[in-house]
Amino acid sequence: MSDTLHPAPDGSTPGGSTRGGPTPADRGLPTVDISGWTCPAPLRDQPRVVMGHGGGGALSAELVQQIFAPAFGGEILAQLGDSAAVSLGGVRLAFSTDSYVVRPLFFPGGCIGDLAVNGTVNDLAMSGAKAAYLSCGFILEEGVEMPVVAGVADAMGAAARVAGVEVATGDTKVVEAGHGDGVYLNTAGIGLIPAGVDLRPQRVTPGDVVIVSGDIGLHGVAIMSVREGLEFGVEIESDCAALGGLVETMLAVTPDLHVLRDPTRGGLAAALCEIATASCTGIVIQERAVPVPPAVANACAILGLDPMYVANEGKLVAFVPREHADAVLEAMRAHPLGAGAAIIGEAVATHPGMVVAGTPLGGTRVVDLPLGEQLPRIC
Repeated sequence: MSDTLHPAPDGSTPGGSTRGGPTPADRGLPTVDISGWTCPAPLRDQPRVVMGHGGGGALSAELVQQIFAPAFGGEILAQLGDSAAVSLGGVRLAFSTDSYVVRPLFFPGGCIGDLAVNGTVNDLAMSGAKAAYLSCGFILEEGVEMPVVAGVADAMGAAARVAGVEVATGDTKVVEAGHGDGVYLNTAGIGLIPAGVDLRPQRVTPGDVVIVSGDIGLHGVAIMSVREGLEFGVEIESDCAALGGLVETMLAVTPDLHVLRDPTRGGLAAALCEIATASCTGIVIQERAVPVPPAVANACAILGLDPMYVANEGKLVAFVPREHADAVLEAMRAHPLGAGAAIIGEAVATHPGMVVAGTPLGGTRVVDLPLGEQLPRIC
């Protein structure tokens, strides 16, 4: 988007200046003061942080690549994975951290507490690691009700037990009223990566089969429905879940999976675009093959959203060598969290770094990395 004002056919601009022609005031028309105009979409050269910088799209990537990565340096950070694979004391560990600012705190299918646990467990699982220990930081706003804090903590504990991890350490801070949003959480986690497992985008090769573990878009639409008070004729629940067990099932078929990614902020589209860029391969998917539940499809159609860009919190996308794809898919479908798994496309040698979708009408469209986020504050 440009903030340039284009001249009218007579040479005048909306602000009243001309290129040799009469001004609107000269013609008896009202003038417009444009000094307070703003652009409704964030521009790429924003001098200040905007909401889109936290949306998992192009603005987030620019923030990391232009500010954080140069400041911190390091080969491990440069891989920009969901978690970092590090060697320590002769073993391979996955290490990850994430912050959670979801609004509302409680939503159909979960709350910020189990979201924080499952989100970090899933980031570790995308490296093939079995999560072992988590840390937890609570940032509380002055005035938040104690039962709310207790409910979030109880949910975290329950989610940790289900995921088989221990919350081993933590911290609490309180900010003044009006300087927070009730409860913010940060979790970090570590887990062991099994021998022979090497999951990273750089391993993607043409011919790899792309598999998604089930219905997409549930989390984002669930958050939106309660935040905005919308009703779609059926309650839509978040898919928030820990995916460690599903990943273990997949790795039991073959440790030679190439890459896993949980499509959270920016949805499935952002995950595929990031993998295509990092692997320097093209990706072709078929829109008809992508599992979108009717309730999500209807909600997105009403609101003008694309389900491909809506966040998930209990799904993964996998790039699997073709010779193992059928066996991995069968194993996924036998697991409760992969019952709706489907093959949606493949990696190709053509158009490296680009994701292309075949449409139901027989055409194709480019799937771009989103600029920001369709639905802010969802994770």
